[in-house]
Amino acid sequence: MLRLWKWYQNCLATHPVKTQVISSGLIWGVGDIAAQTITHSTAKKHHHFQEKDKELRINWKRVATTSLFGFGFVGPVGHFWYEGLDRYIRLRLCLHPNSFRFVATKVAVDGFIFGPVDLLVFFTYMGFSAGKSVHQIKEDVKRDFVPAFVIEGGLWPIIQVANFRYIPVRYQLLYVNLFCLLDSCFLSWFEQQEDAPWKQWLNSFLPSKEKRRQGE
Repeated sequence: MLRLWKWYQNCLATHPVKTQVISSGLIWGVGDIAAQTITHSTAKKHHHFQEKDKELRINWKRVATTSLFGFGFVGPVGHFWYEGLDRYIRLRLCLHPNSFRFVATKVAVDGFIFGPVDLLVFFTYMGFSAGKSVHQIKEDVKRDFVPAFVIEGGLWPIIQVANFRYIPVRYQLLYVNLFCLLDSCFLSWFEQQEDAPWKQWLNSFLPSKEKRRQGE
């Protein structure tokens, strides 16, 4: 394990972007395999399958699609996001590293800028990958965005406090990617739930104007 860690450090030092891209893609692919396994087990437990469908068959096309999201978005964008966020807050806002204001500002900016963008890109990308029209994707985003943002918004700030307080900048995306193994599993599973009752319940808390817009 120590040799693997040293090898990763060396790759990160010599090819930082490439290393982040490859690791992100692999992690998101593994997360989708886990999501398919969980979804299959849940459906099997509730007898939602015919007899011929009881055996788990991994949809490798979906795994590749999800993995490409890690390769094409999470890896490169995440690398430059964490590097740029740290520089901006240290040099432009002049906040002392690891101070309360430094960490709190990072968590707030990450949660209210990168978090929503990440979700919107994910749902849009998965929609186009599935061959959906722009109108269908808009409806999916209206249905899925708020529930996903609420659930993730309750978890990621806690994760990011530890990240921004204790993890060196060059390893922050790796730290996030380890949790993205769970997050990619969650988002892949979440995207498959369509009009689940609990999604409708979360969307019921939207302002009345937004509800009318979703009902159009």
